[in-house]
Amino acid sequence: SQASFEEDNQKQAAVGRWKPLMPSQGSKEEAETGCQDAGGVGETQSAEQLNVSRLRSSSVEIREKGSEFLKEELHKAQKELKLKDKECERLSKVREQLEQELEELTASLFEEAHKMVREANTKQAASEKQLKEARGKIDMLQAEVTALKTLVITSTPSSPNRELHPQLQSPSKAGFRKGHGRNKSTSSAMVSAAGQNVTPQPVSHEHKEVDSILFAEFQAWKESPTLDKSCSFLDRIYREDIGPCLDFTKQELSELVRVAVEQNTLTIEPVASQTLPVGKVPAEECGGPKKCALSDLPRTCKHRITLGDSGNYYYISPSCRARITAVCNFFTYIRYIQQGLVRQDVELMYWEVMRLRREMSVAKLGFYPSEM
Repeated sequence: SQASFEEDNQKQAAVGRWKPLMPSQGSKEEAETGCQDAGGVGETQSAEQLNVSRLRSSSVEIREKGSEFLKEELHKAQKELKLKDKECERLSKVREQLEQELEELTASLFEEAHKMVREANTKQAASEKQLKEARGKIDMLQAEVTALKTLVITSTPSSPNRELHPQLQSPSKAGFRKGHGRNKSTSSAMVSAAGQNVTPQPVSHEHKEVDSILFAEFQAWKESPTLDKSCSFLDRIYREDIGPCLDFTKQELSELVRVAVEQNTLTIEPVASQTLPVGKVPAEECGGPKKCALSDLPRTCKHRITLGDSGNYYYISPSCRARITAVCNFFTYIRYIQQGLVRQDVELMYWEVMRLRREMSVAKLGFYPSEM
């Protein structure tokens, strides 16, 4: 197209440049007219050439600008394509990462679910086992509570039941029993207090008046019963009754007896003629049938005590036994109150506590019944 356009321009230029070789001699006017026509044709041809050159230059410029524009567009398209490739690559990596995380999460969830099922089965088995044990313990405790209530009803510090407690029988009757009787302070000390009681006087024959301070202390303790001796109720009784009542000549042994009474691990049993088991401490080192281990005086000892599981026997005189059992009776009664086994009015419980304090006061002065 461009080549044909140039050939046409060249042909036109060649035609415009043609001149006659010999002008006709017939007329000058025709020659002059011919010259003028030739000059006009030359000017036309030069204008056409100028236009052609302009068109040619403009087409070159257009072509160059179009080429540059196309290059820029191509460069932009390449850039966008690279960016899209990078984005696709990034999204592909994200998808792979998400798929991997999803697989790991699914596996961990299944593993955790299996673990929870195993733990639940284990806990269920342990709970069932504990439930069976708890039911067994409940049945046992209910039986113990029933027996203890029967004991409280039929045998109290003021009126013990000798049928339930053979150790309260006279030594002649107790001698027919094989071996020797053992009883913890929670029961022996409680019921053996009957030996200390002189013939009880009817309540109506006694004149009593409630001490407001002592009663207030007892009421405060009754609201939240505890065996902590830091409370005002027990602190007073420790100072006025328990401490003096358990203050014997042998101070070290007296302290051990007090701790055993507080912890409910003291045992009192009548003296038997059988030989001590192998491994027990000899009686001579802990007093003896003719010497009290607490007072360190020559006395006829009808009973002996053991402190916890030590296995040591300490022979005690009737007076020392009366003092120990008086304190044990007091602790047993307040333990009953603490455990909710005493169903009485507050004032009646207060007077029972005062009676037990009176027993400790009488015992610490050396008075004891002949049955001791």
